[in-house]
Amino acid sequence: MRKTELNKKEIEALLPHREPMLLIDKLTNIVHLKSATAIMYVKKNGFYVQGHFPGQPVMPGVLIVEAFGQAAAALTAHGIDPKEYANKLVYLMGVDKARFRNPVLPDCELRLEIEAIRSHGRVWKYKGTAKVEGKRMADAEWSATIVDRKE
Repeated sequence: MRKTELNKKEIEALLPHREPMLLIDKLTNIVHLKSATAIMYVKKNGFYVQGHFPGQPVMPGVLIVEAFGQAAAALTAHGIDPKEYANKLVYLMGVDKARFRNPVLPDCELRLEIEAIRSHGRVWKYKGTAKVEGKRMADAEWSATIVDRKE
C-alpha cells in the first residue's frame, strides 16, 4: 500500500531540491501517478520577500510554477518503482497556459492541486491549480521528463 501523504523529509528523499529552493512542504491526497495536493507555507521571511517587492511582498509567479513542477516531480517519483527511479531526476520541459489570477501574499498556505494528464515513456504532462483559502490564484499546464542523474 503506497502512502497517500508525504512530509518534507520524505519529499527531500525524492527530489534534489534543498532550502531555500525546496518550496513544497507536504504532498497530500496522493492518488498513485494521477493526482495530489501539495502544500506550501508561504512565509513572511521567504527568500524572495525582501526584493519582490519591498514594502508589498508578493510571491513571484515563476515560483508558483516551480512549486507546481516540484509537486509533479514528487508525485511521479513517489509513484514509480524505486529501482526504476534510482539515479534519475525529473526536469521541467515546458509551461503552457499559465495564468496568474490573484497575488499570493506571504503568511498563507498555498494549495497546489495537480493532476497528471498523460505520460508517454519518460515524458509527462500535468495541469494544476493554486489556491489560497479556496480562492484560485494561478493555474497552468506543464510537461516534464525523467532523465538520468549525472554522477
